[in-house]
Amino acid sequence: MADDEQLLDFEKPLVELEEKLAEMRDLNAETQDDLSSEIEALEDRVEQLRTSIYRNLTRWQRVQIARHPQRPYTLDYIDALTQDFTELRGDRTHGDDRSIVGGLATFAGGRYGAHDRTVMMLGHQKGRDTKERKYRRFGMPNPEGYRKAERLMKMAAKFDKPVVALLDTPGAYPGMEAEERGQAEAIAHNLFEMARLETPIVVVVIGEGASGGALGLGIGDRILMLENAWYSVIAPESCSQILWRSWDHKEDAARALKLTAPDLTEVGIVDEIVPEPIGGAHRDPASTYQSVGRAVAGALQALDPLDAQTLLDQRLEKFDDLGAYESATPMAPSEG
Repeated sequence: MADDEQLLDFEKPLVELEEKLAEMRDLNAETQDDLSSEIEALEDRVEQLRTSIYRNLTRWQRVQIARHPQRPYTLDYIDALTQDFTELRGDRTHGDDRSIVGGLATFAGGRYGAHDRTVMMLGHQKGRDTKERKYRRFGMPNPEGYRKAERLMKMAAKFDKPVVALLDTPGAYPGMEAEERGQAEAIAHNLFEMARLETPIVVVVIGEGASGGALGLGIGDRILMLENAWYSVIAPESCSQILWRSWDHKEDAARALKLTAPDLTEVGIVDEIVPEPIGGAHRDPASTYQSVGRAVAGALQALDPLDAQTLLDQRLEKFDDLGAYESATPMAPSEG
């Protein structure tokens, strides 16, 4: 039975049917009556409902899945995809920000048809319980987090190692101390440095990709995005609050923002959608790790042949082209 606190509203009909199926199986084991045909019919109904729900998700429902507390976080991916991870801490200016983790590791590319290699892993890290969430500041970085990330990325470039950045944050930390230490400048500086970093950068949006908090690690040669992640300039609730002075229109805001992986692939922001198991990454983390591993391995292999100048030229061209459009030639006014 699903934990009610972790059950999303649109999943309730499915869970109720799954509970009926479990009860029927128990009854079949306890009695002499053969209920196999009824069980098989109910299993078909469960599978049909599951497919119907998760293959027709609204944008807001995908936002909810991206925020699921059991969804894999950055350290889970690092543990699954790499070996010998050595975490590196501190920005050498103020301190260590635990909402961003990073360090060198051996990416196990051999599992995904590529070769093992040393990479710099970076990402936002949330927390599972109240204590860890406070420790990680809910995955919301202070300026020193972005400056730590910058330091590690420059280290990767110095030793000719690719960077793999995992995005999962509700936004940069909005506290007064963050502003006092230059939050906007730290994010802007990361954008500048990542744009000219002479080593391959693969970015994966694994959960929430909100505002500059995510973009501060988001300039890459390949942008990958999990099927149920979201990536936007603002969270739906905040957008609703600004436009309608209420959170009640968050679903309308999510729809208007077009923040899902298919939306962003269509306009060229995201290069590849990484599939998730039905129900979301938290339903089958092992399968999700495999999908992400294959996608990252493929992206790194595609970038391997490029020299530094070509890499930078293509990266800048990629982001220069975002938002570009052509306007139609105005029609001459009709006579008379």
